[in-house]
Amino acid sequence: MNHSQHIPVMIEELLNIVNPEQCQTVVDATYGRGGHATAIYGRLPSDARMVLIDRDPEAIAHARSVWQAMKRVDIVQAPFSRLDEELKTLKLFGKIDAIIFDFGVSSPQLDNPDRGFSFRHDGPLDMRMDNSSGPTALEWMMRVSEKKLVQVLWEYGEERFSRAIATSIKQAISNGSIQTTRDLEQLVVAAQPFRDRHKHPATRTFQAIRIAVNDEVSEISQGLELAIEALAPGGKLVAISFHSIEDRIVKRFIRNQSRGNFYPPEIPVPKEMMHPRLRQIGKPLKPGTEEIHRNPRSRSAVFRAAQKVA
Repeated sequence: MNHSQHIPVMIEELLNIVNPEQCQTVVDATYGRGGHATAIYGRLPSDARMVLIDRDPEAIAHARSVWQAMKRVDIVQAPFSRLDEELKTLKLFGKIDAIIFDFGVSSPQLDNPDRGFSFRHDGPLDMRMDNSSGPTALEWMMRVSEKKLVQVLWEYGEERFSRAIATSIKQAISNGSIQTTRDLEQLVVAAQPFRDRHKHPATRTFQAIRIAVNDEVSEISQGLELAIEALAPGGKLVAISFHSIEDRIVKRFIRNQSRGNFYPPEIPVPKEMMHPRLRQIGKPLKPGTEEIHRNPRSRSAVFRAAQKVA
């Protein structure tokens, strides 16, 4: 197993918003390798409780090796869509003071060739966040139609050569010439007549397939919805995104929940009848120059936060 270091992003911003000293129960819904959890845990009151959640078995194994003996720490392997079930089992649903989401892929996942997330290392086409269940990226590409593959590459990767790439992928699958991340990378590069000088040609395709394999759009949307229900009144929701698709979901969610109930525009509704569920905390934040220099992978991070109104 590759134990590549994962550097948590925007720690100071997180601590300033969450204010752990005032919390009794905190959920880190994307444990990764525990960077955010460690920073928060060290500032919690001695009787406070922390829940560490991740869908990746390797992340959970790491959490158990580090945190198993810690008092008032619960470790749970689960996707965002099971947030309510797990917190209800722990009798904490509706009582959480802060929930943290750090979306995307962690450094250990990217840097481990066996996980298949990156074209920078040759390995199996896996890409599963939970590599103990569900179809691998290769199996998914074998099952999906060419039309659906074009749609995924366009919507989740914003790939302008989605048709050419999808056709090449399906042809390669039919003749058995695609098995590894290197195979996919070379195929994608060959299918593009023009290159982006600022981004590797395979970046968008790998991102899109990963999002589809892990059903990330649905998982993020469900996780945010369940987080509101899980929070106590006044509880805080923090979401750190790393690409526009993730951030768009978070942005719209906070905006819509801050507006409250939907009414047709022609109906005059007093503000007290809107019943907003969230209040946005400040403006979206980006890493500073010093953090980006220290951790280049943080450069695309966007930090958003909101507080449960009722």
